[in-house]
Amino acid sequence: MSGTEDTQQSPADRYQAARERAEEATRRPALTEFAEELDFALDPFQAEACEALERGTGVLVCAPTGAGKTVVGEFAVHLALRQGRKCFYTTPIKALSNQKYNDLVRRYGPDRVGLLTGDNAINGDAPVVVMTTEVLRNMLYAGSATLEGLSYVVMDEVHYLADRFRGAVWEEVIIHLPESVTLVSLSATVSNAEEFADWLVTVRGETSVVVSEHRPVPLWQHMLVGRRMFDLFHDVEAAQKHDVHPELLRYHREMLRRVELAGGDLRRGKRGRWTGPHRPEIVERLDREGLLPAILFIFSRAGCDAAVQQCLAAGLRLTGPDERTEIRSIVEERTRHIPSEDLQVLGYWEWLDGLERGLAAHHAGMLPAFKEVVEELFVRGLVKAVFATETLALGINMPARCVVLERLVKFNGEAHVDLTPGEYTQLTGRAGRRGIDVEGHAVVVWAPEVDPRHVAGLASTRTYPLKSSFRPSYNMAVNLVGGVGFAAARELLESSFAQFQADRSVVGLARQVQRNTDTMATYAGEMTCHLGDFAEYFAIRVAIADREKAIARQGVQQRRAAALESLERLRPGDVIRVPAGRRSGLAIVIDPGTGGFGEPRPLVLTEDRWAGRISGADFTAPVEPLGRVRVPRQFNYRSAQDRRDLAAQLRRLELIPAERGRPGRSRNAAAADDHELETLRASLRHHACHRCPDREEHARWAERRWRLERDTEGLRGKVASRTGSLARTFDRVCGLLTDRGYLTEAGGVTDAGRMLARIWSETDLLVAECLRRGVWDKLDPAELAAAASVLVYEARREAEDRASVPRGEVTDAIDATLKLWTDLRDDEDSRGLQLTRELDLGFVWPMYRWARGESLTKVLGSVHGIDGDMPAGDFVRWSRQVLDLLGQLAEASGAPDSVRRTARQAMAAITRGVLAYSVMA
Repeated sequence: MSGTEDTQQSPADRYQAARERAEEATRRPALTEFAEELDFALDPFQAEACEALERGTGVLVCAPTGAGKTVVGEFAVHLALRQGRKCFYTTPIKALSNQKYNDLVRRYGPDRVGLLTGDNAINGDAPVVVMTTEVLRNMLYAGSATLEGLSYVVMDEVHYLADRFRGAVWEEVIIHLPESVTLVSLSATVSNAEEFADWLVTVRGETSVVVSEHRPVPLWQHMLVGRRMFDLFHDVEAAQKHDVHPELLRYHREMLRRVELAGGDLRRGKRGRWTGPHRPEIVERLDREGLLPAILFIFSRAGCDAAVQQCLAAGLRLTGPDERTEIRSIVEERTRHIPSEDLQVLGYWEWLDGLERGLAAHHAGMLPAFKEVVEELFVRGLVKAVFATETLALGINMPARCVVLERLVKFNGEAHVDLTPGEYTQLTGRAGRRGIDVEGHAVVVWAPEVDPRHVAGLASTRTYPLKSSFRPSYNMAVNLVGGVGFAAARELLESSFAQFQADRSVVGLARQVQRNTDTMATYAGEMTCHLGDFAEYFAIRVAIADREKAIARQGVQQRRAAALESLERLRPGDVIRVPAGRRSGLAIVIDPGTGGFGEPRPLVLTEDRWAGRISGADFTAPVEPLGRVRVPRQFNYRSAQDRRDLAAQLRRLELIPAERGRPGRSRNAAAADDHELETLRASLRHHACHRCPDREEHARWAERRWRLERDTEGLRGKVASRTGSLARTFDRVCGLLTDRGYLTEAGGVTDAGRMLARIWSETDLLVAECLRRGVWDKLDPAELAAAASVLVYEARREAEDRASVPRGEVTDAIDATLKLWTDLRDDEDSRGLQLTRELDLGFVWPMYRWARGESLTKVLGSVHGIDGDMPAGDFVRWSRQVLDLLGQLAEASGAPDSVRRTARQAMAAITRGVLAYSVMA
């Protein structure tokens, strides 16, 4: 009874509430109108940001993943439509653009919303247009008429300006937008939001900062230790103090003791590394605990695919009959346009088997159409467990109830590095679906090297600042000079966030230089030798070490060349020993793989019945056949029975024992014969300090001083380079462009410069040089596509030798491109610039063969420097970039008509099969 009375308001209370609502509607009519259309109440940070927008100021909104930042962007859309003006909604990736376009179409209808990405152009003159950030940047430089009437720009995921490859685009847009445009910046939580806002105020005027640390769905952190699941923190108060759950710490110590007593063998793999609970066991545990759907982050594409296979082999099934029927129906509908022969190559049936059981992988190596199906099924709750690389955390809205981190170390392309607190937060931020889950869960899988206190630090730290990656490019320079003139362009660069941060950082660096200088003086005193100049003596030791390393590198290259030469002599039926790599052990050569596509890549059958091509990188020394077997003429390496029969012959074979070489002999011999090294060693022996009894003690101090001096020189360089650094770089870029005829001495833009202004590529100037020098004039469509691939492709791992290219005109064109690149790099080096990356020939053959109409199977198998076939997703991604460049060549104002025509023909030849349906998808 009393509860009913409490909920009833008196007439006076109702009157007062109505008055307050009326005043609110009068004070902020647009927000009141917008909020009434929502089916949920605005959070305080959303309301605060929207109020600032209605007052007419720009806003920077920083909030965790899934907190609902995009509502503020949608309010900007509402304001623009209400005022009869335009709003552009920009996102960093096409998938996000497509998703936001569909959201806005559902709300405002297809007539009022458009989409502009590299692949799609729909209703581009609509009052609301969703686009990738690069599209808006290109519009600003081109002075597009579409900008007329623009009132608001929403920059979703604005923290992408820290991206070292694409980040500059965000700053270019922010700097160049007309003053009349109100900027709405939406960012993940960063620790220097105030610094970023200070910069926004200087370039965009009044900007309100709204920061929210609150997660709408609480996140609980756990650790899975063996078969036991522990909370990372006992309660909320402990989480705030970073106090790890005492029971977890006790069990952590107990597990370390058990591992030590077991001699390191407890639940370890064959290589002696701790394996922890198996992946199917983890998924089953999550299912029992009611924590599905889950995303399990594995920082390896191969690891994601293997995880699905392991779950299938374990008989895991997470779906019911009705769900399986629905999954198959959706998959067949989304893939009906893919030819059956391509489905076989793409591993369609294995993929579908996983999906029907509620399991899937998600990574960049997958066909985009396959990835989109996985995303759709996961959001619908039909796929329950997704094994993903970290790229998913940067992608579209795909939340889960639970997120699992298998490791806290990832490969960044160069080395294995620890996850940063920012990365940890981004990954675990996917846990907890707003409006569905009461709470989200993040689980870290324990291993002996994973200390729970380190995990607690990652989970609690909020120190990940936003750092600018802005730098002038050739395209940017000609656009700026052509748009506002040289002097004004220079001032614009000085107003970038990069320069803003650089000027603030110089003070701290200068202090560090002074501290290092004082420390070096102390070290110099400690290394003083009464017999002579120890600094001079130590310099000789350093020179000897450097020379020995150079000789060792030379020896490795020579052994590698000999190994490749021996591979070329192999014949079908030879039995060899693969010394390294994933397929190490005995193998039968099926096909030597010397067909002219770069280094030999033999097709082999291993002892465990695996058949495939192996890389020359697996052989560090010449390979000699240990015996021979007869390979049947009709042998089909895809047939399990054929593989089993042939592998059986290996066990019956009497092999010649492998000769034991003496590694290091050739290196020592080379060192002994090196005149420069012998001279240095003689100088060392005859130096007075060589006889000092305290020589090694002095050397330890000398090494500390030498290391600190090297670090200090780097700091001095940073201080010198950061003061006015961007303007100086801009001057050097403009000097190079003037010498090459893209800018005039008076600061104008030439016809060649106007052509360069419409080329958007990391190798923009090199593309323009190729067009001006007629490098591509004689090529047919397939040859032009192959030659263009050199300017866009970058292998995931550096190959040790140069890839081969098709014979004919394309060889001459690629050689000419390499020569132009060498000249350009020499020019850049002389000016202290590093703008044009190295060229990679690894995609020439695949692009050439695809444009000539060859099958997907042959094309994926002809990529240079890859062990096995190229993943279909990688092939599609790089082919799209080639298509994008060809599209630019087809429209290039200064290009010969023949090249423009050939570029259009090449685009038509490429847009087939896997490329055609990827674009459709």
